[in-house]
Amino acid sequence: QVQLVESGGGLVQAGGSLRLSCAASGIIFSYDVMAWYRQAPGKQREFVAAISGGGSTNYADSVKGRFTISRDNAKSTVYLQMNSLKPEDTAIYSCNCNNNWGQGTQVTVSS
Repeated sequence: QVQLVESGGGLVQAGGSLRLSCAASGIIFSYDVMAWYRQAPGKQREFVAAISGGGSTNYADSVKGRFTISRDNAKSTVYLQMNSLKPEDTAIYSCNCNNNWGQGTQVTVSS
């Protein structure tokens, strides 16, 4: 059974930083693509970033240059380092692997 547990969300001022973590179990972590999505109030869930088992990364245009996705295969954990945060980054951030989802972690950026 796949389990994804996110952590690291919180309240931060615009321009600040946060690092999200997603700990995975029940999968062969090093093989799988891991991704972050977010859903803001009243909006559809949108792609944020993804990383392959080999470390190739892909980002939404809205976060390029500000967010960095990384993974630690030994810890079965994927991270999302978020810098230069903007109020429009406010959302619930969720981890995804093979259509499995975590519960999400709230990120709120105040202006």
